[in-house]
This record gives sequence, C-alpha cells and structure tokens, in this order.
Amino acid sequence: MWKRPRFVYQQGDHVCTLFSSPHEQLAAATDYIPAFMDSEGRVFGLFRLDIYKDALHVASGLWALASALSRRSAVFFLKVFGTLYFADGVMGVFTGSGYLDLSILIDGIRNVSTTVKVLSSLPHLGLGAFGIAVGWSPWRAHRVAA
Repeated sequence: MWKRPRFVYQQGDHVCTLFSSPHEQLAAATDYIPAFMDSEGRVFGLFRLDIYKDALHVASGLWALASALSRRSAVFFLKVFGTLYFADGVMGVFTGSGYLDLSILIDGIRNVSTTVKVLSSLPHLGLGAFGIAVGWSPWRAHRVAA
C-alpha cells in the first residue's frame, strides 16, 4: 500500500527518500550504505553524491513528473533534458566532471582513469541518449496525437 511521503528532512536522509517508494529508496541509499562505498567515500568507487546532487536529481525527477501532464511538455522535457544530460555525460567522459552539478568548476578536470570517467558517466549518457532519441524522433510526428 502506498504511504504518504514524509516531508521532514532528518540529518543523514537522502533527499530522494522523501518522495520515493521503498525500492527506489534502497537504490538511492547506495550512496549512504558503507558496503557500496570505497575507502574514500565513493559509491562503487566511482563518484560521490551529496545533498546538492541529490537535490538536482529530485528537481529533474519532479520536472519529469510535471512534464507528463501533456504530450507537448513531455516532448519538450525529453529534448531539453536529453540534450543537457547527454552533453554532461560526454563532458564527464573527457574530464571526469560535469557542468550540470558545477563539478567542472569546483573539481576541474579529475585525475582518474578513463574507465572511472566512462562508468560514472554512463547513467547520463544512457538517459540523455534515450531523451534525444525519443524527443527528437522524426517518427514522433507521424503518430496520432494523444
């Protein structure tokens, strides 16, 4: 049964837990479970998440939910979000940092292996590519409007 979300932030809470299901909470909690973190506090040894990045992810999720209200806003979301997210992933592959979270300005070009750069950029590349493919699809215009 669906529970009403808890809107009180407690120290140590992952921001996503305020608005998500238990399964999503478990997935999001990986950045706070020591078993998934290396000795430097990185999730799977790849990246660190913090309250700022959590808030960005929540904001993009809320934007996605709001865009579901109409076909036009959904297509707009997919085009803009997909393009920005994919470009952030490409930047991450080359520099190890992104621009959406300002890490390119905060951390600069990270001195990590290419494998780490690629693996930590895969979620942005995958989601961005999906948004671009669906949002900018030439076949979209031939479908019956919803």
